[in-house]
Amino acid sequence: MSWVTNAELVAAVSNAGGLGMLGPHAGQKTNPASFEEITDRLRKEIRKVKILTEKPFAVPVVISNDLTEIDKIADLLIEEDVKVVLVNGIENFDFGPLVKRFKDNHIKTIYRALNPSVENALYAERIGVDILVATGFDEGGTVPDKIIGTFSIVPMISDAVNIPVMAAGGIADIRAVRAALALGAEGIFAGTVFIATEENPAAENVKQLIIDHTASDLLIFRTNPAYYRSIPTPYSRELLAMDERGHTRDEIAHKMYGEQGLKVGMLDGDINKGYITVGNGISYIKKIRSVKEVISELMYDFN
Repeated sequence: MSWVTNAELVAAVSNAGGLGMLGPHAGQKTNPASFEEITDRLRKEIRKVKILTEKPFAVPVVISNDLTEIDKIADLLIEEDVKVVLVNGIENFDFGPLVKRFKDNHIKTIYRALNPSVENALYAERIGVDILVATGFDEGGTVPDKIIGTFSIVPMISDAVNIPVMAAGGIADIRAVRAALALGAEGIFAGTVFIATEENPAAENVKQLIIDHTASDLLIFRTNPAYYRSIPTPYSRELLAMDERGHTRDEIAHKMYGEQGLKVGMLDGDINKGYITVGNGISYIKKIRSVKEVISELMYDFN
């Protein structure tokens, strides 16, 4: 959800009964010039959310590839009294001290491993996280390196731990919510379904493309760290062709990220120079709705 969240979207989710979450570059239109600008922008967007809602919302602590600066992000989140923090679990980085610090400051932590496994779920439980996210290969964005579907990974993780598990990947209607809960999840972690909403800052043509396509239309190609999935665009077809010609993951990733393909495609709406990453749940998205309508449908059994 990088580039396609903002204070308005997050507040709308929280006000409707969900837990809104700011993504990287939330509310922004241009690239930051420095790490200081990243943190300044994030602080301002957090404060905007607080004006729009009194409900809790979440913010990721990993918003930069430079984890040497992660303590500064933690400082900001503590100073701004954010109630919930998302920890995107990066392999070979010990988040234990960070989770303890959040806990000491009465901040709840959600842990989402890039490549979910029983091993990293047990690690997360051991370091004291409050909620786990079990992400299946059905998700949008950077998908896990193991090709395990959402409804296979959810019971695997929920059976292994004693803390609440949220299901992520391909969940876009009440049927998927019911299935996730039946398999042991206690909540859902959704992205794509909130892109095609009135409050989302994504380009309008991107929202329409989500409505016009199903999971069977999507392109998937290798990149770093694993795979990527996109609605067909001239740019994503070029990335797929690079994969089929045998280009390395590094070469494909350099083109994707170096040319800002996600921002250009999803925020700016330029499908000739960008890609549109979504999960398999797009098959169930039939129209642009308000955030309130989406949450009401997803939580139909609990209304």
